[in-house]
Amino acid sequence: MSALKHRINEDVKAAMRSKEKDRLGALRLITASIKQREVDERIELDDTQVMAVLDKMAKQHRDSIEQYTKADRPDLVGQEQFELDIILGYLPKPLDPAEINAMIEGAMAATGAASMKDMGKVMGQLKGALQGRADMGKVSALVKARLNP
Repeated sequence: MSALKHRINEDVKAAMRSKEKDRLGALRLITASIKQREVDERIELDDTQVMAVLDKMAKQHRDSIEQYTKADRPDLVGQEQFELDIILGYLPKPLDPAEINAMIEGAMAATGAASMKDMGKVMGQLKGALQGRADMGKVSALVKARLNP
């Protein structure tokens, strides 16, 4: 079992013992998403794959918060934000823009990227290093801007 998955399972047990219903509900959402992916793909997820699941969940929660804010539903925004905070607690600290730019430059130099045809190579190089630490959609836009002057 991956260390991250083990940590989440231990936190579920701790939330049960301390009777924290809201936290327990959020943790069960996380474990259900991880289990769903394992069942669908018939594999045991490692830490990188668990982080990918958490990253996807964080993105979904951010989108929901945006939609609920537009719909003027502060009750739902609060619940989504609570769950998002728990999810973010398991992801590594986000990188600042300067660090992201430095990694993009390094990946472009390592792959010899010169045009849009090389974007897949650059993104492939960055994905593992930035997973869970940066919004890959924004990273993609930054790479695209550099490759398409």
